[in-house]
Amino acid sequence: MSASKKPYWAMGGITSEAVDSYLYGVLPARDEVLAEQEKQAEKRNIPIVGPAVGRLFYQLARLVGAKNVFEMGSAIGYSTIWWARAVSDGGRVVYTDGNPKNAEEAKGYFKRAGVLEKVDVRVGDALEILSEQRNESFDIIFNDVDKEDYPRVFRLAIPRLRRGGLFVTDNVLWSGRVAKGNPDASTKAILEFNRLLYGSKELFTTLLPLRDGVAVALKL
Repeated sequence: MSASKKPYWAMGGITSEAVDSYLYGVLPARDEVLAEQEKQAEKRNIPIVGPAVGRLFYQLARLVGAKNVFEMGSAIGYSTIWWARAVSDGGRVVYTDGNPKNAEEAKGYFKRAGVLEKVDVRVGDALEILSEQRNESFDIIFNDVDKEDYPRVFRLAIPRLRRGGLFVTDNVLWSGRVAKGNPDASTKAILEFNRLLYGSKELFTTLLPLRDGVAVALKL
């Protein structure tokens, strides 16, 4: 994949364009459903994590034997499919999005991908839905909501994550803006969030410079 042909969701501004092109060019082809979602995301400017991060999610879920995943900010369900394919038999992924049209479109993809029975589709504010899960203990919580809400997500998510579970967050390097001066409100929220992750005695965190930055935090 040449730099000039990279889809926007592959643009992270973290690694060099040559490295980005190699990372995406070496990936195996995706199936028909994921490939169509990638095309729709490019065409309609829909935020998705892309296939490199999607493969990371699949691997993480398999590594911890995840059966119960809560996803915050699911859009058309691209990352949801990666999680759902990774969870063990009888597992479920909670999809959340505030747009009913996104949810309906996502259901169509879930059915075609053969994971509809594993996905619990919730329409509404992801933070409110998570706050209602007082008696739940999730194996993985994935955070990809509005960046200004990241610090609030931190405080909501950790009590609802089991020990040995993973708190995974997208966009933690924010196209490199976290390393620049004069941060805007979104960048300030991400900077605070990253400090919370590393400052927590309950978590062991690594920030991965993949695409736009992925935080993987293990609950101790």
